[in-house]
Order: sequence, then C-alpha cells, then structure tokens
Amino acid sequence: MRTLYHHPIHALSRVVRVMLAEKGLPFEPVIEKPWERRTDFLKMNPAAEVPVLVEEDGTVVAGGLAVIEYLEEAYPDTALLPREVAARAEVRRLADWFLCKFEREVTENLVGEKLVKRLSGQGHPFAPAIRAGLANITYHLDYIAFLSERRSWLAGSAFSLADIAAAVQLSCLDYIDNVPWDRSPETRDWYARMKSRPSFRALLADNITGCPPPKHYADLDF
Repeated sequence: MRTLYHHPIHALSRVVRVMLAEKGLPFEPVIEKPWERRTDFLKMNPAAEVPVLVEEDGTVVAGGLAVIEYLEEAYPDTALLPREVAARAEVRRLADWFLCKFEREVTENLVGEKLVKRLSGQGHPFAPAIRAGLANITYHLDYIAFLSERRSWLAGSAFSLADIAAAVQLSCLDYIDNVPWDRSPETRDWYARMKSRPSFRALLADNITGCPPPKHYADLDF
C-alpha cells in the first residue's frame, strides 16, 4: 500500500492528501510528528519534514513541493495543472502565493504559535506574531474574494492546484477558528464549494487529540 507520512494540521501535507484523493490514489496515512525527529523518519527525509510519500515499490518522495510535482507527473490522468503554458504559470503563481506567502504571513503566525507550539512543547505563543497573523489574513481573504468574483475557480475556468493550496491553508486556520468569515462572503462561498468536494472529507474529519476543531469546522453549511 502507498503510504503518506504527514501531520494533520500541516498545510503541504494537506495538499498532498487532497491531491491523492482527487487522483483516486489509495494510500495509508501515517501521522508523523516531525519535531520528534525519529531515526527511521530521518532516513526517509533528512530534513525531518512532512510530507513523505512512499510508493508501493518502495520509492520515497520527500518534501511537499517534490511530492506535489511527482504526483502531477506520475499520475497525469486527473490533471491539477492546465495544459496551456501560461495557464500553468498562473496556477503555479497562486500555489506559491498560498503555500509560501500565506504560510509565512498567516499560518505560521497563527497555527504555528497557537497549535504547533502546544503540540510540540516548544513554549508559549508569541503575542506579536499572533497579532500579525490576524492582521495579515484580512488582505489574503480579500484577494481570494477578488479572484473568485472574476473567475470560475481561482486560477481560471477549471479547478486546479491553486484552489487546493488556498483551501488547505484556510482549513488549517479554520481548525483553530481564526478565519473571520463574515468579512468576506465571497471567500466563504468559494470555500464552501471546496468543503463539498469528496477529496476534502478526510481533512474535515481530522480531530487532534486534546485540540478539537470548532463545531462549524466540518459543517458544509457553515
């Protein structure tokens, strides 16, 4: 069985989980706590970072961006990047926006401080970082709203990796109830479409021991 080493509240891990589901690729999810730096895990990925995908033939693909590209190239029948070069560039631009810029400005400051530090025993939340994350999320919500008002999906006319990247970041923030949905009805409507996709069901079922999500987290009519 194909195996994915991941952490349920890690954005890149969530992208890979959704991609595997969208492509209809069965896998065994194994929760990995990267801060524990297990010897066996370090042998697969010396960087001690999730996700790590292990194929049925033993092939190991380590690192979120590497796994994303690998899945798209190895299993192209359900494509999450468009065929046209310019359209692919736009999907990659937005995927980078959400997986790097959004991660750095919002998710690290909120999920990292409020939840990951608690789970890993890395100390108390840093209040200035939390304030920065709460301030930064507003313009990211506005940007998603701007895109969703002008396109069928974030990067254009078709569902793509860009939508997955944005949605998993919001799902991480929504897990700790830190998305001001009332500020952006357009973003909320787009995210509701994402929550309704079968590939998102496993994410909505996540429940970290001792840190449960808010009641609306899995509600499709939130």
